[in-house]
Amino acid sequence: MTALRDVHELTVSEATKRGVAGLVADAEHGEALVVTRHHRPIAAVVSVERLTELENAAADLRDLALVVARSIGDSGRRTSFDDVLAAFGHTRESLAEIPDDER
Repeated sequence: MTALRDVHELTVSEATKRGVAGLVADAEHGEALVVTRHHRPIAAVVSVERLTELENAAADLRDLALVVARSIGDSGRRTSFDDVLAAFGHTRESLAEIPDDER
């Protein structure tokens, strides 16, 4: 579990004995807990602060992957707005003539 630092593993039975209040107290104090069944991780208990850090890191990684993918596939060719409008049979003037309630 590399995404969680200083992980403490405990079995479902141990988690049951500790109780929800005990698990929450540990998480509040920064301890990351991984509950296992038959030596396989099945759940994690972390503080909301750590969960937010993990979610932010995941979002950053998605953004980075998008930047890398775009840079790999970027030919440098750009299409002007007027060319896009023409492809759909419009001009800037024809767009301006459309009433606001139809846009």
